[in-house]
Amino acid sequence: MNTKRYQDKVVLVTGGNSGIGRATAFAFAREGARVIIAARREKEGDQTAEEIKSMGGSALFVKTDLREASQINALFAAIKEKYGRLDCAFNNAGAWPAMKRAGNYTLEEFDEIMNINVKAVWRCMKHEISMMIDAGGGSIVNTSSTAGWGGREGTSLYTSSKHAVIGLTRAAAVEFGRKNIRINAVCPGITQTPMLERQLAQGGETLKKAMLDMTPLGRFAQPEEIAGAVLFLCSQAASYITAKSIVIGGGQGIRT
Repeated sequence: MNTKRYQDKVVLVTGGNSGIGRATAFAFAREGARVIIAARREKEGDQTAEEIKSMGGSALFVKTDLREASQINALFAAIKEKYGRLDCAFNNAGAWPAMKRAGNYTLEEFDEIMNINVKAVWRCMKHEISMMIDAGGGSIVNTSSTAGWGGREGTSLYTSSKHAVIGLTRAAAVEFGRKNIRINAVCPGITQTPMLERQLAQGGETLKKAMLDMTPLGRFAQPEEIAGAVLFLCSQAASYITAKSIVIGGGQGIRT
């Protein structure tokens, strides 16, 4: 790719060792960014960083459990030490709980999903916003979901966490717009990722057919298609877009 929209920009991707995060890390690197990948699984994180370097890109993997405030603090200390600034951030790390009705989750299950899907996003944003204020501006994209716009039986915990991400995105965008910080969210539909593969392994062809039937385009999204939206939202082409939640769902949810 000849376009270098992110030449020498410093970009953080959480959950950047797999699925949508990995595809987005590669996309930023191809366009010249210095990419920091934060994730729990060290082997996959190191591999992603090395693959980016092998194609001539710049990447740094920082092993980070985003459930732990101390590790998030260490992540941003490492970014400050190596680069001294942060231009863009994609808060993408997340988890999918077991499908149950609302009253059947335990407090421990609730706390686990909220810690990963919501609290970790908020904790990262605190650091990102501070660094971007110091740099004179920046762009943040958070990962919500098509579930952040609706609700489906058996997904109450996941759905509530993704609604919360949209609310956090909108309010923070209002609060920091005058600091030249744009904050948006992407809401992917069903995307071909390792997380989806694990779901399909449990649900089989019946679940796969049900998922495809929900999507007018008749296929799952590819991670690169979500990555394209993230790069657009962080770019100058989207310089007047903030507080928005972009649905990338192949028409999912449009049928009545």
